[in-house]
Amino acid sequence: METVLPPGAAELLGRARRVVVFTGAGISAESGVPTFRDDLTGLWARFDAEQLATPEAFFADPELVWGWYEWRRARVRRAQPNAGHLAVAAIEDLIPGTVVITQNVDDLHERAGSRAPVHLHGSLFAPRCVTESAHPADFPTTTGEEVADDEGGRIAPPRCVRCGALVRPGVVWFGEALPGAALTAAVEAASACDVLLTIGTSGLVYPAAEIPHIAAHSGATVMQINPQPTPLDEISAVNLRGSAAQILPTLVRAAWEFAGKP
Repeated sequence: METVLPPGAAELLGRARRVVVFTGAGISAESGVPTFRDDLTGLWARFDAEQLATPEAFFADPELVWGWYEWRRARVRRAQPNAGHLAVAAIEDLIPGTVVITQNVDDLHERAGSRAPVHLHGSLFAPRCVTESAHPADFPTTTGEEVADDEGGRIAPPRCVRCGALVRPGVVWFGEALPGAALTAAVEAASACDVLLTIGTSGLVYPAAEIPHIAAHSGATVMQINPQPTPLDEISAVNLRGSAAQILPTLVRAAWEFAGKP
């Protein structure tokens, strides 16, 4: 079915000079990437996500936790960016200086062409050392081929070849604060933008869910793309019901035409 945009939606984006694109699990779900709570099949079906996604779980059984994250990384590698991810990258081409902020830990924005997305919850592809400095880990890249497609299994985490410390997944676990640099960059971008697009996020996970509110309180227009109502409806000037892959390409094409781009 053809997407029909409400009057003025394309103009809002086409006129914007400072845009923030804020994405959640919904945009990656369209590529077949489940949320971490849903990524518990095969061997992992007997676990609760909170049994695996904590610092305590990793230090108690690092092989178990690393094995789950390697299995998740292998599944993400097999996924491909969808039309929503590609449209986000197109917004960056349309409006230089656009800042992409994501709650997702996959690399689909990067593979779609986004240049430097801000990962509020870390990334499956940026493991770091367990030392207090938590610097990015330096270790031989694995392919994920040792992870069974259907079951997964225990895998011993590597050690950083630079410092010798154990390597952990570079994601934000329960009980951990968001990365300071990422949060600062997100808040600064939201405070300075004139349009914020929130895409595929429930608006329930804090403190990340504050980002659209910061933009709205700073005078920006918030536009939401989501199949279902969310708590962000009340601050959104435009609510587009549907998936990112369905709606976002139409919105970007219309904004591109409005801006007079060849």
